[in-house]
Amino acid sequence: MPRSGQRPFVLGLGGTSRGGSSSERAMRVSLARAAEMGAETAVFSGEDMLLPMYSPAEIKRSPAAQRLIGLFRRADGIILASPAYHGTISGLLKNAIDYAEDLRSEPRIYWDGCAVGCICCAGGWQAAGQTLATLRAIVHSLRGWPTPMGVALNTSLPIFDAKGDLVDETARRQLELVGTQVVEFAMMRVRVRKEMNDG
Repeated sequence: MPRSGQRPFVLGLGGTSRGGSSSERAMRVSLARAAEMGAETAVFSGEDMLLPMYSPAEIKRSPAAQRLIGLFRRADGIILASPAYHGTISGLLKNAIDYAEDLRSEPRIYWDGCAVGCICCAGGWQAAGQTLATLRAIVHSLRGWPTPMGVALNTSLPIFDAKGDLVDETARRQLELVGTQVVEFAMMRVRVRKEMNDG
């Protein structure tokens, strides 16, 4: 449930080390919708993703890794976005997700009870479908709840214009629905927890 007891906090994680990638732009559309619904949002993308390789034996974390772990700890909802690299998610995103292992001994383990929207961008439908399925499987492994809507974008089609703006209205509606579902789920959890505590 939202740590503040009010506005849910939604983290956008993914993209590539290059700021403004297709996957980052898609993620920001979903996050913008979450913000419209009243959520507090944060982005971890671009150069943020250049983290040391995750090692459970390493006790000291880099400042960027500490920030990411803190964002995981706060998150009521997460939106993941990955390019499709050779039929699966990027190594950068997988490495970032691996830092959730540092939450293994906390009261809320990993992403337990957290709504997670999944987005992938690929140069074709086959890689897009495989990558989206991988993201959803990872979310399940971390005890998160993948939203019913997951978005696979085929970037070989004219989805973004030359300036990088989203021009495909079907894609926009799908991405906005991801943001909507993440926030709705987080707020539903608030109501359920409140009813349980009051009862």
